[in-house]
Amino acid sequence: MDIKKIVSQSKFAQVGFVVNDIEKTKKQFALLFGCEVPPTCDCGTFDVTQTKIYGKLAPDAACVMAFFDMTPGVQLELIQPNEESSVWRDYLNKYGEGIHHIAFQVEDADEVARRLQDEMGAEFEQEGNYGDGSGKYIYLLCKDTLKCRLELLQSFK
Repeated sequence: MDIKKIVSQSKFAQVGFVVNDIEKTKKQFALLFGCEVPPTCDCGTFDVTQTKIYGKLAPDAACVMAFFDMTPGVQLELIQPNEESSVWRDYLNKYGEGIHHIAFQVEDADEVARRLQDEMGAEFEQEGNYGDGSGKYIYLLCKDTLKCRLELLQSFK
């Protein structure tokens, strides 16, 4: 599978922000969008998420999230991490609040991640399962090639 095929089989799904105060920030976005304030949800428990950072289990890395449905299948995600090291916390500590990643829905996140690593020099950062176990995510830093962080989303259902 080449990169063109990966892109053609992927669907743009999300822009993610990391924030210090999710309650305050989601109210501001709701005002901007003229919509209801979405609920805040937690990322789930480690027994389900099995979060790994740079390949090592990270049982204490966690966050709360809120989602705005922008168009069918495309979301704006707000993430407020806890104080433990994670791709979210480390970014927030280094750069402050702001856009953290763009995400794509893919059929096989592991294969796409491997190809992006091999063909584009993507750096694996963090992976885990959705809090309800219905899918998985992988964060890849593509700083040199794409100038951003990608999140790959794979639904199991």
